[in-house]
Amino acid sequence: MAHHQLDSLDEQILNLIADNARIPFLEVARACNVSGAAIHQRIQKLTNLGIIKGSEFVLDPESIGYETCAYMGLYLKDPSEFDQVTEALRKIPEIVECHYTTGQYDMFIKIYAKNNYHLLSIIHDQLQKLPLARSETIISFHEAIKRQMPIPDLTKE
Repeated sequence: MAHHQLDSLDEQILNLIADNARIPFLEVARACNVSGAAIHQRIQKLTNLGIIKGSEFVLDPESIGYETCAYMGLYLKDPSEFDQVTEALRKIPEIVECHYTTGQYDMFIKIYAKNNYHLLSIIHDQLQKLPLARSETIISFHEAIKRQMPIPDLTKE
């Protein structure tokens, strides 16, 4: 994957918008001591380069009724079935992340469920129908840390 050369203005912009994606461009411009047009152009450049992949509203799962967060390690019966399993997982809306992994599991997924009974029904009614050898489930009690990636300090490079 290509790494792009960023300058200190790019770094400032990324730090500001990573903290608050809804910050107005003019406020970013004031903080960076440049024009609003310059910020708009830089954000467009960062988006075109794939460094910024959009902005989104982040929903609080508990506030909308999803009280159980679980992670599952999946073991496939046959590694050639990655694509088939991924497509089936994509159809289960409660699965919010899916990773191909090294080590213990073939795949690792994150699931939100309304409660433990709902999680059980997802596992029993949907996941057990997939060509999995087995799975391991870990239930999260509380998300202690969630943050954006740190922006590299370009002045030290």
